[in-house]
Amino acid sequence: MPVRLCLPIAALLLTTAAIADETAIAPEELRSAIEKSLPLLETGAVGHREHRECFSCHNQGVPIVALTTARSRGFKIDEEELARQLAFITGFLKTNREKFLQGKGTGGQVDTAGYALLALEAGGQKSDDTTSAVAEYLLLFQKDADHWNNSSDRPPSEGGEFTTNYLGLRGLQTFGTPEQQERIAARREQIRTWLAKAAPTSTEDHVFRLRTMKLLDLPREEIAAASKELLSMQRDDGGWNQLTEMESDPYATGTVLVALHDTGVPASDTAYQRGLQFLLKTQQDDGSWHVKSRSKPFQTYFETGFPHGKDQFISAAASGWAATALALALETK
Repeated sequence: MPVRLCLPIAALLLTTAAIADETAIAPEELRSAIEKSLPLLETGAVGHREHRECFSCHNQGVPIVALTTARSRGFKIDEEELARQLAFITGFLKTNREKFLQGKGTGGQVDTAGYALLALEAGGQKSDDTTSAVAEYLLLFQKDADHWNNSSDRPPSEGGEFTTNYLGLRGLQTFGTPEQQERIAARREQIRTWLAKAAPTSTEDHVFRLRTMKLLDLPREEIAAASKELLSMQRDDGGWNQLTEMESDPYATGTVLVALHDTGVPASDTAYQRGLQFLLKTQQDDGSWHVKSRSKPFQTYFETGFPHGKDQFISAAASGWAATALALALETK
């Protein structure tokens, strides 16, 4: 009897494996999509650098993460432009160094500082007096609160406190000085306590709660439970939406896949593959991904060279997350 039961089970496993092999996305298809996306990500970043003096999370931060992730998978990027981007970001932070040392920061507060440091980290920038000043700001700003509050309401990327606290913690983890480590450890404990009772209300919240849990080295079972919760939010089309009443979109889907990869979900996982399929079918012919903006504009509109008009900021970020998620599905070079 046991032998008879094993045969159908073995056949089922073989069939499942065959289905997985048939539905797995070919690396060539992923590479083609990434290759199409990189020129526009570079164009949008250049357009911002040439027209503005401030750092942009949408046009520089996330695209630089995408470009450097693609580079780690063997793609060629404009290294000279990357160097100019890193110099621009460093210059922006340096100009505001005294404000950082006083705990005052700049517009966008922790979100801006955190995304700027994330871009520098992705680009391989080493710690210096400027990054140390930004780390000092992160320790001084709202130091009497148990976590950082986000300073603006520009969803999805600047609309929740989970994102803010992930960016702040990651900045401290990467660029904190030896002299700051005791205070960094205390800040980590404050946020650990806050995180245990904070409830996510959007996909962005779920994404950055999960990534913050990883940063804090929470127990494996807690991270697995949060990952499973995020996986359960996947929609029938393979994507994720920003809010329950919205349709699936590339921004939410890209951020989810990056978070899942960050916490150990392999690209071969069925849900990850379905998410990749969603990104491939929603990529525009020009290589970008379009997402409609739902934030109230407060800056004077200008063209960066990235498509989609007044939706270009969120679309640039969405394209950056989507390209990063696709690149993470490939082997490093």
